Amino acid sequence: MAKPAPECPIRFGEPCTLCQLYVTGPEDCQTVKLVMDDPELRTEWQRRRAEYNKKKRAERLSASTDKS
Repeated sequence: MAKPAPECPIRFGEPCTLCQLYVTGPEDCQTVKLVMDDPELRTEWQRRRAEYNKKKRAERLSASTDKS
C-alpha cells in the first residue's frame, strides 16, 4: 500500500516537496510556521485558501453535473 503524500499548506493542491533541509513534512516546515505566526500573512493565506476551496467546489459541482 502506498504511503499518503502530505499536501503543502502554502501551495494549495500541491504535495509537500520537502523544499527545506531537515524537514520531514508540513508539520515542521519553517515557511509554514512563519506564515501561520504572522497575522498579516495568515490573513492573506486564509483569503487565498478560501478562494482555492471555492474554485475546487465549483469544479466538483461542474464535474458531477456533467456526469448526469
